[in-house]
Amino acid sequence: MTTLQQDLVRLDDIRDAAARVSGLVVRTPLLPCPWADDLWLKPESLQPIGAFKLRGATNALHRLDLERRSIGVVTHSSGNHGQALAYAGRALGIPVTVVMPDVSTPLKIEATRGYGAEVLLVPQSQREIVARQLVAERGLTLIPPYDHPDIIAGQGTVGLEIFEDLSSVDVVLVPVGGGGLSSGVATAVKSLAPRVAVIGVEPAVAADAAESLAAGVVRTLPEARMLSTVADGLRTPLSELTLAHLSTYLDAIITVSEDEILDTVKVLARKGRLIAEPSGAVATAAVLHHRDALPAGRTVAVVSGGNLDPKLAATLFA
Repeated sequence: MTTLQQDLVRLDDIRDAAARVSGLVVRTPLLPCPWADDLWLKPESLQPIGAFKLRGATNALHRLDLERRSIGVVTHSSGNHGQALAYAGRALGIPVTVVMPDVSTPLKIEATRGYGAEVLLVPQSQREIVARQLVAERGLTLIPPYDHPDIIAGQGTVGLEIFEDLSSVDVVLVPVGGGGLSSGVATAVKSLAPRVAVIGVEPAVAADAAESLAAGVVRTLPEARMLSTVADGLRTPLSELTLAHLSTYLDAIITVSEDEILDTVKVLARKGRLIAEPSGAVATAAVLHHRDALPAGRTVAVVSGGNLDPKLAATLFA
């Protein structure tokens, strides 16, 4: 692992991010779940863009100097980070370009354009390459979805709020895709209360994070395997930076099946009155389907996003 310990985001960085994003993002509540023992939900699906990504995007844009703001920024995203950056960019007057995989859901593509961003659709494997080409050609600043300290610090405000609202929490479950959210949440929670178990959750068919943590180096899976999960927001590999955070702070990582994810989307709608996209449902899926594998006690599951594809919703709720 090449990322140095001193490069890790600190609790003070997350507290600074909380001050920057205050008033610009929703401070989501903790929702008790009488239909599941000792479970609370952190519904980041209630953010204006429907996902936690608004926290990191807002923090990162706030950190730019005036010259870089005026030129504009670019990112690569399957959808939620692109929407977040577009939304925050519109609020702060910063031009935003988003390079998205051509397999992204139409809902996310349309929403990103609706917030005023320029959207370029490319094959999944080309999105980072094209984004970096735009940096070179236009002088844009790259704001990656997760591989940046400002993004991790912004996402870590989720963990800060969890502990502020339920300091007696015993277990925090968080989805793992590229690792920005899980890195930030784990850093915040373990820095505030080392006794709390922070556990990552990812799809079993795209369990690159579990393999990376076991090996101690970033492992990538074949594109076809990553695309096979319905949890489209969790199809990206860890970076060295996020792996370093998770290796330091995450207690464990578990996987859930595609059927378990889709069942949980339905349960969250029916019992929790929450619309969750598959990526946003994985942490709750771990509670509903693998409770015996988790530590006992007061448990918080982060519902990371609610941008559910209408076509998928029609099949699930028919």
